[in-house]
Amino acid sequence: MSDKKDLRIRSHVYTESNVKAPNRAMLRAVGFDDESFQKPQVGVVSNWAETTPCNIHLNDLAQFAKEGVSEKGGVPVQFNTITVADGIAMGTPGMRFSLPSRDIIADSIETMVQGQNFDSFVAIGGCDKNLPGCAIAIANTNIPAVFVYGGTIAPGRHEGKDIDLVSVFEGVGKWNNGDISDQELKKVECAACPGPGACGGMYTANTMAAALEAIGLSLPGSASNPAVTKEKEQDVYEAGKAVMNLLEKGIYPRDILTREAFENAITVVLALGGSTNAILHLLAIAHAAEVDLTIDDFNTFQEKVPHLADLKPSGKYVFQDLFNVGGVHGVMKYLYDRGYIHGDCMTVTGKTVAENLSEVNDLTPGQDVIMPLENPKRKDGPLIVLKGNLATEGAVAKVSGVKVRRHVGPAKVFDTEQEAIEAVMANDIVKGDVVIVRYVGPKGGPGMPEMLSLSSLIVGKGLGEDVALLTDGRFSGGTHGLVVGHIAPEAQDGGNVALIKTGDIVTIDQDKKELSFDISDEKLETRRASLTLPPLYSKGVLGKYAHMVSSSAKGAITDFFNRDDIPERK
Repeated sequence: MSDKKDLRIRSHVYTESNVKAPNRAMLRAVGFDDESFQKPQVGVVSNWAETTPCNIHLNDLAQFAKEGVSEKGGVPVQFNTITVADGIAMGTPGMRFSLPSRDIIADSIETMVQGQNFDSFVAIGGCDKNLPGCAIAIANTNIPAVFVYGGTIAPGRHEGKDIDLVSVFEGVGKWNNGDISDQELKKVECAACPGPGACGGMYTANTMAAALEAIGLSLPGSASNPAVTKEKEQDVYEAGKAVMNLLEKGIYPRDILTREAFENAITVVLALGGSTNAILHLLAIAHAAEVDLTIDDFNTFQEKVPHLADLKPSGKYVFQDLFNVGGVHGVMKYLYDRGYIHGDCMTVTGKTVAENLSEVNDLTPGQDVIMPLENPKRKDGPLIVLKGNLATEGAVAKVSGVKVRRHVGPAKVFDTEQEAIEAVMANDIVKGDVVIVRYVGPKGGPGMPEMLSLSSLIVGKGLGEDVALLTDGRFSGGTHGLVVGHIAPEAQDGGNVALIKTGDIVTIDQDKKELSFDISDEKLETRRASLTLPPLYSKGVLGKYAHMVSSSAKGAITDFFNRDDIPERK
């Protein structure tokens, strides 16, 4: 267990003396009475917003958490924070605000929880950056807390098949290629998102939900219970009770957020074929929790954890299908029974992983959503960290469903995503090409936007296995094909990706974990001598972010400070 804080209920400062009468007076105005001042105050925060189906239902779910808190003798106090809908922002200037929103979410929750002296809190998130944002806040505040996932959306149906938001993005590529009509694309658009919940495949939200359950910050079942179900309502209600149990027992987030817990999360993400963004976010959460985790650790697990889940974007099923056959906790039990999961890690139930899993049913016999270890989708993990002279700190490839082990081809270099999209739409990108989009990293974007529109166009035009797409930006969890993101150092930091030119020959080799281009050291230095970087963005939220954010290889965090650069205070 970690060093404990003072177990005195922090909100009891309001009862200590008449000096606190003004504090009590303000709280009486929002519904407190004398009895309330004797109880723990528990924050209930959600990322509710009317901007996206991922979050539209979270305010309603929060009421169940409040009921659970009240039943166990706490006083729930509800508040909200922001969200950016990635699927709506995708391909627009708004996408630059997506990753920064993760840190804004974390900072805003920390500010409220600490500023109001809450004793504990429940955080409820839906869209991609909600989940790591809430987890970073939990780690930074280090008071008893539980995370609840808002749940996955039900699949849409079109021509007898399950579809989702990525079906629409790829449909645009098919339409541009002349493979489907305007009317057909409209039908896909209208059917893809039938109601509340986060995007339905093994994309970033579902990936991070699985990771946070595996890490122990969510109750068993929270990751896979769909958004519009009684199971999700019960999940949120039980979270309200669980946070009171943590407070009573003195169990803190850093008792849960251990190195072994992060190893469990990495294992589950690899087995399920999760999003590349998991690497970025788990590094950031580990930094907040002061756990030693590096980008190189992911390759250690990639080599020994097989890919088992036949889930979209590279597979057949959606996340609700996983719920139907036993859920993430069923997968965890399967892996634990076979020696892949640490069982002695503490969780928000107040029990260990092993104790939780002893109460979990096995995966449904005969199901084919999760393949057996004896016959996996892939014998090793589908997320690979590549290094070489094009990414000396590392880059991240998702190779689930990709048959190509090695791709060598000429670079076609673009300094904006829009330029690359226009080239694809104009059929200027051909088989064998390596499309590179640079100056879109954490600093250069700024904000490290995702390239789902571009990657989906390439796949939709039938080039997913024949054209490689590289960027110092990110990819959506819905992306599949021959893609490599998170190139670090990024172009804006003077990384070698800023020096590559159209026509240079690029090598991507997943067996050697290599990302390089054919250039001599002398020629590279000649190019570097003439390199002029664009000015760093310096206005508003994105300006602050650009000046503070770290390399993606460190999680694109905004509080990574070199202490040697800070003068000693006299």
